[in-house]
This record gives sequence, structure tokens and C-alpha cells, in this order.
Amino acid sequence: MPLLNSIISWIIKKRIHQMELFIRYPNEVQREWLSRLVYSAAHTEWGKTYGYASIRSYEQFRERVPIQDYESLKKFIFRIKQGEKDILWPGQVQWFAKSSGTTNDKSKFIPVTEEALEECHFKGGKDLLSIYCNNNPNSKLFSGKLLSLGGSHKINSLNNAIEHDSFYGDLSAIIIQNLPYWIQLFRTPEISIALMDEWEAKMERMAKSTINEDVTNISGVPSWTLVLMNRILDITGKAHIHEVWPNLELFVHGAVNFEPYRQPFAKLFPASGMNYYETYNASEGFFGIQDRNNSDEMMLMLDYGIFYEFIPVGMNGELSGNAVPLSSVQKGVNYAILITTNAGLWRYLIGDTVKFTSLNPFRIRITGRTAQFINAFGEELMIDNAERAMAEACMLSGAVVREYTASPLFYDTSGCGAHEWLIEFELEPVCMDKFRHSLDEALKKLNSDYEAKRYNDMALQKPVIRKVKRGTFYEWMKSKNKLGGQHKVPRLANHRNYADEILSFVAG
Repeated sequence: MPLLNSIISWIIKKRIHQMELFIRYPNEVQREWLSRLVYSAAHTEWGKTYGYASIRSYEQFRERVPIQDYESLKKFIFRIKQGEKDILWPGQVQWFAKSSGTTNDKSKFIPVTEEALEECHFKGGKDLLSIYCNNNPNSKLFSGKLLSLGGSHKINSLNNAIEHDSFYGDLSAIIIQNLPYWIQLFRTPEISIALMDEWEAKMERMAKSTINEDVTNISGVPSWTLVLMNRILDITGKAHIHEVWPNLELFVHGAVNFEPYRQPFAKLFPASGMNYYETYNASEGFFGIQDRNNSDEMMLMLDYGIFYEFIPVGMNGELSGNAVPLSSVQKGVNYAILITTNAGLWRYLIGDTVKFTSLNPFRIRITGRTAQFINAFGEELMIDNAERAMAEACMLSGAVVREYTASPLFYDTSGCGAHEWLIEFELEPVCMDKFRHSLDEALKKLNSDYEAKRYNDMALQKPVIRKVKRGTFYEWMKSKNKLGGQHKVPRLANHRNYADEILSFVAG
């Protein structure tokens, strides 16, 4: 195994030289990908509608093709699901990633073409390993196995017609189902367990089937990974995970901000050599990878069959400017991401917002979603502010938070109110008042609009902290049939729907 580990590490690091090309020539690489995407789809129904055959520049592309979201593409995706060919992308599409938004109860079915699997999602996974091995030359990652926590339900047939069989599932389930054979040799648990759709039974089977493996790296959503890790400790009676897996060195996470989870993971994974890497892998595409140890930024990956545009986001979450290509972005501006992909998503708004922290190379930090914010009092509170403030409040008060959600609380008709935070603690603060004060002060420090509205308690009063018992969020999500890695507790809402529903759930 050590020899095999060395060979694989050497092969996989060859990709680093290719990455250096898009770092050196980012705009040229992006323009080339736009040309390739437009050329590939010229004879599709979509391409004919917008005259792709005669598009020769980004300016022509932007002028002809309107900005899309899921609602505007849904009718085309429905036809693709029924087996129609050459609609948004050449050929038939077999796989669809089922995505559930935190503010929309309707399921989305995102096409996952063969090109998207090979040139984007699989490539992103391999690049993560390349970057990690390059940054950690003494890594023994391939001496053991990857534990991947993904796939919240089975792959299900959408169309049983003989001539066209298509399937849907979580993106992670689709990836696991289609992994190259050589990667299957390095992962655990077996696919039949990994793709189970009943999450409580799945956690139990995963825990029991992996405790005797030599796990060197784990990938998954932090909240569900904590559930699995704690169950493993219950079964084994060990104090921490490195007593179960002494060679564990890497946890790969994504989907949510990791800062609120850092302290619980440090207790579970106390070894000094433990590394944490963030990826930005959505149903719509694999966008970013943390490219340095101990960083909170991700490098935007520019050669995955995705052309990027960015739209400035205003204080109410509205799009407040024209779309610009990568060559025109600025550091520190909150942007909504617009993508054109080899899955047939054309100028598609994915709903996420980012800020660029570096322009050479292009690095980003996820700031939230266009639909998740609180601006009931002109405070423009984004998820990035909330996550960072929560992490600081925990650090200063000794608290550990499992889950939370926040929403506006209106006191009277004058418009004065507060933010109400429903919080499930892993470890309660010694002094709740200190926790509340720390959270409030951190938000003031991070957000000038929040600070202005908090002046003398005139427009916005101190946050209201409402502690809920352990397991509340889990049971609430379970009651909505939203257990699984693709379902996330909404952190912020500019309404009280979630808060009132959870409080009613607790009271009931």
C-alpha cells in the first residue's frame, strides 16, 4: 500500500501543471470555454433559438441569451426527463440531480450530462486530491480508505420507456454510482449502504460497517458527519475518532459554513496533523476548491466546462447591476453567480452569492444566497455575517452550537424590532447574556448597516436568543421529510415562516 500510495500521488499531482495554465491565463481559458460550449450546443433546440451558430464573442452571447433561473428552464428540463434529445445540450441526458432549496419546497431536477460528470464533478474530485497531495507531500491518503457520507436516497427511475431510462438522486449519490472502478477500491462503505434512503438506518449501518476500516479521509456535510462520528464513538466506546482511525488526516466539507462546526470537530479529531478542506460542489457544477492548508478561501476552477458571469447584489438581495465576466470582477463586491455549463444551463442563476478575496489567482468566499438574508430593518444581514458572528460568540462564551436559524421579530407598529435566534446548543454558554452580547457586538463589527440600525436601540434592539432542546432541528427536518445531506437548515430568513413553524413544533 505505501508503494501504491506513492504512485497514485505522483500521477495525480501532474494535474497541478494544468492548473497553473488557467491561473496564468484565466480570461483566455474562460473565453475558450464559452466558445466550446456555444459551438457544442449550436444544433440543439436552444442553440437554434438564440442563433448560437453565428455567435462570435461574449458580447453577442450576453446580448442574445437572457438570464435564466430554474423556473424559466423547468419546461425544457421536463421534456429532457421524458427522453427528448438535443434540447439544452446535445444528445440524451440520463442523470438528474435532485436539489431541494431551503426557501422553496419544490424539488429541482438539474441535468447531469456525461460531460458534466467527467469534465466537472469527477475532475473536481481528482483536483482536490491533486491539490491536497501537492500541499502535503508526506500524505498517506491512499494507504487507507475514503469514507464518503452522501446520497440521501436511492437512484430512482424517472422514465421506464425502453428507449430511454433516466434516473434522479442526490448529486453525491449520482457521483458514487458512477465513480470509476479504481476509486471504488478506496472508498467505504459499500454502495448498497452509501445509497440507502432512510437516514437513521443508514447512519447505523455506516457506523457499524466502517469502524474496522482504515479510514484516512472523510467527505460530507458537517452536521451529518457529526451525527455519524458520535454514533461511532457510542458503538466503540472510544474518546475521539483518532482512537478509531489513527491514520485519519483529512476532512472534506462543503454546502455550509464550517466555522460553527470547527470546535466540535476539533474535539472529535484532536490529532495535530488533521486537515480540513472546503469544496464548492453544487448540483449545478463543481466551482471551487480550497487550494491552501488552513485557508477559508476557495480557488475558482476555470476549466471544468463552466463559463462564469457575476452580477452585483444590492442591499435587499436584488440584482443591482449588469452581468460581467471574470475579467471585470472586483474584490469585496457581493456577487450573484451566473453560470453557463456543459450540462445545458445557460446564463443560469444558481442563487448563491460570493465575494472575491483574490484576483490572482481568483479566489472566492461564499457569502450566502440571494434568497437568504434579513433586511427587515435595513440591516442587510447576510449569512456570511451571521456565521462569523456566531463563531466569535461561541469562542468568547465557551458555547458550542449545533444548529440555528434567525428571523426578524417585530415588536409594534413603529417598525422597531429585533432578530430572534433559535439555537440548539451542543454546549450551552456559561452566561447566556455574555453570549448574546458577544453575538450582537460581532454583528456590529462585521456589518455597518446592522451597527447603524442598532444605534441606541432605535430601529433594532438586542438579539433575542431562544434556546431549543437538543434534537429539535433534526426532528423538525424529519417531520418535513428533509433528512439528508442536500437538505440544510435555513440560517436566515426575511420572514417568520420557519421560526414560527419551529416554535409551534416545539410547543406541540
